Amino acid sequence: MKPRKNPPGNKNMIGARIVALRKAKKIKQNDFLAKLQTMGLDISATSLSRLEGQYRLVQDYEIVAIAKALDISVEELLGKKK
Repeated sequence: MKPRKNPPGNKNMIGARIVALRKAKKIKQNDFLAKLQTMGLDISATSLSRLEGQYRLVQDYEIVAIAKALDISVEELLGKKK
């Protein structure tokens, strides 16, 4: 994955957390994308990149799937509980 050239956007509050959690678990973006897709979340690489960069809004069902794919609670993903 190329480093971002632009600063993060302001469309969501979890994009940066997703990146941090994914990297802490040593999951590459493409592997994470594949895992989300096998779980039934039909999301493109561009859409995931924009979500992580906080350039796109996140749907409620995406939050649930992302938390499940990262093996964490929704609360932890939202930064409310560890």
